[in-house]
Amino acid sequence: MEVLRVFLKLGVTSFGGPIAHLGYFRDELVMRRRWIDEAGFADLVALCQFLPGPASSQVGFALGVLRGNGLLGGFAAWLGFTMPSAIILFAFALGAASFTGPVAEGFLHGLKLVAVAVVAQAVWGMARTLTPDPVRAGIALAAVFVVIFVGGSFGQIGAIALGALAGLWLCRNDNAELAGHLSFPVSRRQGAASLALFAALLLLLPVAARAGAHGFALFDAFYRSGALVFGGGHVVLPLLQAEVVAPGWVSNEAFLTGYGAAQAIPGPLFTFSAYLGTLMGPAPNGLAGATIALVGIFLPGLLLVYGMLPFWDRLRLRPAAQAAMRGTNAAVVGILGAALYNPVWTSAVLNPRDFALALAGFLLLAVWKAPPWVVVIVLAAAGTALHLV
Repeated sequence: MEVLRVFLKLGVTSFGGPIAHLGYFRDELVMRRRWIDEAGFADLVALCQFLPGPASSQVGFALGVLRGNGLLGGFAAWLGFTMPSAIILFAFALGAASFTGPVAEGFLHGLKLVAVAVVAQAVWGMARTLTPDPVRAGIALAAVFVVIFVGGSFGQIGAIALGALAGLWLCRNDNAELAGHLSFPVSRRQGAASLALFAALLLLLPVAARAGAHGFALFDAFYRSGALVFGGGHVVLPLLQAEVVAPGWVSNEAFLTGYGAAQAIPGPLFTFSAYLGTLMGPAPNGLAGATIALVGIFLPGLLLVYGMLPFWDRLRLRPAAQAAMRGTNAAVVGILGAALYNPVWTSAVLNPRDFALALAGFLLLAVWKAPPWVVVIVLAAAGTALHLV
């Protein structure tokens, strides 16, 4: 199948995070294969940035729906783009338990420092783009306080909700010029059914998690995380940390180690969930846990983008929707900034040498524009060397 083959190629070659992924998609699918025109692609990207979920995977899924003429094409695109990195992280999780000794400790600590550098660069880049004025900077700061004083997933949900309300009130004076048009083989009835399923799962899964086996709680945790990730893949870090580290399902050390390793591979960052599902303390774990976590975290974003395709042209013109999204994006910067301190910084930067290495990694990414896999190699090697000295 053409869609599966093309996205499998993208899944093994697309390094660099969601913004880079969109560049790969544009080169391969807009410029080379002409699956969609430039204006339509830009509008599709705008839709996926408006919605919670992994933007690059949502764009890929929608292009699969377009080229494959329906859900089967969308599933083929998601499968091809996602599976390579998911398999790599699943294998990494299986081998992590047997990777012990001084060399292993130094290597894994280096991966934690990679997480510091990557999240710091994400906060820096997102702050420059999403909080360009005092009002949105204030919303981001308020989100930091909400996350710190409320804590857990409730604090993060509250920060996002307050950001949306603040945006409606304070961010209505920055209406961008919109262009493009989306026309996909999805009817309004199909879109409405997809949105209804998204909402039903969001409401009913917590009930099933309290009443049923741990598998429901696992699926609920990852589904809720995927449903609330505004602003890019790195924002999933604090959401997942609250869901799997706080209850003791995965240790904080293992969590940050896997997050660091995820920077070195191609494909969507959300496949980090396969690593976490494999390591999960209570069963299901292993392959079953990886599958539940992977489907759980991607499903809400895909349901939302499929549901919104028939309605986006009209909704995007409404000033209220644009203003709420500006406030939400500013709140996301605050949430990620709080996560940069805890758990990322507090767990990885233990002495001045760690600080120096983390700063070097940040400069490699932000100033010298090194690809993330280079930073992984440099900091993992440096962490190993320092641990042996």
